[in-house]
Amino acid sequence: MFAYGSRLVRHSVDDMPELSNSDGARSAPVDVVLPCLDEAAALPGVLAALPPGYRAIVVDNGSRDGSPQVATRLGARVVHEPRRGYGAAVHTGLSAATTELVCVLDADGSFDPRELPALIAPVAAGRADLAVGRRRPVAAGVWPWHARAGTALVAALLRRHGVPLHDLSPIRAGRREALLALGIRDRAFGYPLELLLRAAASGWRIQEIDVVYAPRAAGTRSKVSGSVRGTLRATRDFAAVLRTVGMPR
Repeated sequence: MFAYGSRLVRHSVDDMPELSNSDGARSAPVDVVLPCLDEAAALPGVLAALPPGYRAIVVDNGSRDGSPQVATRLGARVVHEPRRGYGAAVHTGLSAATTELVCVLDADGSFDPRELPALIAPVAAGRADLAVGRRRPVAAGVWPWHARAGTALVAALLRRHGVPLHDLSPIRAGRREALLALGIRDRAFGYPLELLLRAAASGWRIQEIDVVYAPRAAGTRSKVSGSVRGTLRATRDFAAVLRTVGMPR
């Protein structure tokens, strides 16, 4: 997990671009959707690191470790999605959000929430329709080989079809209504891939931005990259999306 404020974080809060309108006044808040399954150990650090104006929507996906109670105690809005699956949690969070601009961020402490303004900035300025993080691991072993290899293969296929990405990371920013209008159907691990495929097919401008990728908080475990089994499950979901949606032309 990030040692917030330490040298592991590439940018200080002051370095991050803040949203503002044409007269320099601060703009409306940004809702941050955090899919959550047993992340009680990570939530305090993640929620504390959200920049001012970034409001947490913790989507509990059936936690048994008290995650909803932790999030509520720390002032986050909590919504519940009983259907297990990353895509189900993200969709529920986007549906619950009320701001024009939204972010999606894993709740496990592997990403620094203070990097979210860097993803919001190109979308808010109209330079991009979707901003996606490109993971830059801070140490060996943070991103296991099996998960990294699968992501690299799918990303290479995307680039061959004109989608300029190297990662399918779970940290991104966009406009809420546009994201929902894409009509993403996958409710499991195939959600990020279907999002990118549908966005590319719709002619979206997609910008990739480097983000630091750190070890998860102690006491938590990745549902995908934490095991070969999880990676295989994600690969299965990716394959199903490719069969259903197909590559952009």
